[in-house]
Amino acid sequence: MVVRTARIGAVGLVAAAALTAASFISPAAADNGVGHPRTQEAMDAAVQAGVPGVAGQAKEGYSVWAGTSGVGDLRTGAPRSAVDRYRIGSMTKTFVATVLLQLEAEGSLDLDDKVDTWLPGVVRGNGNDGRLISVRQLLNHTSGIFGYTADPEFLEKGFTEKFLEHRYDTYTPRQLVDIALRHEPLFAPGAGWSYSNTNYTLAGMIIEKVSGRPYEDEIKRRIVSPLGLYATSVPRTNSSLPEPSSRAYSKLSLAPRPNGPTHDVTELNPSAAGSAGAMISDSGDLNRFYSALLGGKLLPAEQLKEMKTTVPVAGAGLITGYGLGLMNFEPSCGASVWGHGGNIQGSASQAVTTPDGKHALAFNFNGDWAGDSQAVIEAEYCPK
Repeated sequence: MVVRTARIGAVGLVAAAALTAASFISPAAADNGVGHPRTQEAMDAAVQAGVPGVAGQAKEGYSVWAGTSGVGDLRTGAPRSAVDRYRIGSMTKTFVATVLLQLEAEGSLDLDDKVDTWLPGVVRGNGNDGRLISVRQLLNHTSGIFGYTADPEFLEKGFTEKFLEHRYDTYTPRQLVDIALRHEPLFAPGAGWSYSNTNYTLAGMIIEKVSGRPYEDEIKRRIVSPLGLYATSVPRTNSSLPEPSSRAYSKLSLAPRPNGPTHDVTELNPSAAGSAGAMISDSGDLNRFYSALLGGKLLPAEQLKEMKTTVPVAGAGLITGYGLGLMNFEPSCGASVWGHGGNIQGSASQAVTTPDGKHALAFNFNGDWAGDSQAVIEAEYCPK
């Protein structure tokens, strides 16, 4: 059943009381039926396609619209809340890239430094050589390094029903890199493009080597605290999801199995994602982050230009280019928006904003096997 919410419900208001005034959404601004009907319809369509529930917010200037559909708990039938916290998966990459670009602006490293300069001997073997790969190539996925999440053993433990036995396993970044290095490179550095979570595992390791602090601490110190992102956290091995939140669900199958059993995968050890995808946030915080980033509040102009310098991405729907931890989306009406997607067990999310940072959208599906998230972006930015 599709559940429309004209205003944030009681659960959301109780949760919002724990946040700062910046996180509150006025009843008038949260009216789902006025300004964003196509976005609401796209959320409803995702639920009709099988997603348990959708929650999101759109921000235009000082106006905030909140949209929800479906349920946050299949057992109780409780609806989703627009202020739900959720695992943001690969949106973590934008935070990591921002920290590295800040370090570059401060003169602490150069993006054209080789990986081996900072992590000597770490990327070596089976044709992999960190002496030939630059930090920039990690950030724009042109390194050629195999993605550890595509390793058959890792896939089986993480994305089939074996996940239920391994959901609390702890991985170190070096262990994740070593899984990738079992495989030969996909291509020579700079000779192609392939999305690889290993790239950002290495990027997190470089942050620690350059700054002397773990990437989690640098993200908090440089981004989360200055922007007042009170719903945003960078868990290390903590398996719980902070309140307010909904449950997260997966079919735990490598092949499409829409009619298979649905598993509650809310609790998991995020070290398996690490600096490639471990973070938790909510839609309001994501809108504030991407708006600040594209609005030039986190990076000098030179570094923001570098971040937005893309390599082409083919066959990815609205996504036409990948920069440094940043995707360029081009909806059909000619709009251009910047942001990132993020998938992790039980959670599929998107956050985008216009180039000036003034019109932002962030939302989450609490199921990872159905629904068209790009259709929600299309609906928001091409409303007619």
